[in-house]
Amino acid sequence: MTAEEVLAQVAAEVQVCSKCDLCKNTTHGVPGEGSPHAEVMLIGEGPGLREDKLGRPFVGPAGHFLDELLAAAGLNRASVFITNVVKHRPPDNRDPLPEEIAACSDYLTRQIAALNPKIIVTLGRFSMARFFPTAKISQIHGKAKLIDGRVVLAMYHPAAALHQQALRQTLLDDFMTAIPAALAEAQRLAAEGTLGAPEDRGKDEPPSPQQLSLFG
Repeated sequence: MTAEEVLAQVAAEVQVCSKCDLCKNTTHGVPGEGSPHAEVMLIGEGPGLREDKLGRPFVGPAGHFLDELLAAAGLNRASVFITNVVKHRPPDNRDPLPEEIAACSDYLTRQIAALNPKIIVTLGRFSMARFFPTAKISQIHGKAKLIDGRVVLAMYHPAAALHQQALRQTLLDDFMTAIPAALAEAQRLAAEGTLGAPEDRGKDEPPSPQQLSLFG
């Protein structure tokens, strides 16, 4: 299947999903949106009230700031793919529960595999935990790591800057500098043949010697 077909299939499944209770009392599933050929994939936490009403990710106040952040990195919504770790809105915008994240995990895994992005940008601690389970965002924000052949870059969630104005400039600086640097590093690794999940590179190829190294 093509990337477009896989993403469309996931989107259709999300709309009728009943794997967990998040589907109850919601208007729309929010599978994600963007280019099926995106080099940059952004993964947030979960849909909010406006996202639930429109069926689109990051369209509320945090989404407007995300648009500003993307512009700082030389990107826009049409060139990236944006999704969340859970695809339905948690009640009252509470944190997603571990079992809810686990229920949605396969959707995200399939989206990542279909897109095969050059870099994955995690937004906030819940998407960060998928790749950096023991890390603290305050320590690794704006830094990238090669994890199983994929460049992953941890960032604060844009909503955090709406509550803590001190984080606004931090996020702008991280997007402006770290994303272009991570893309450049990903392109270098791709040229060396070390970028891509193990199944993409072939089982007989050794892991990258930079697999445990932070760069940024």
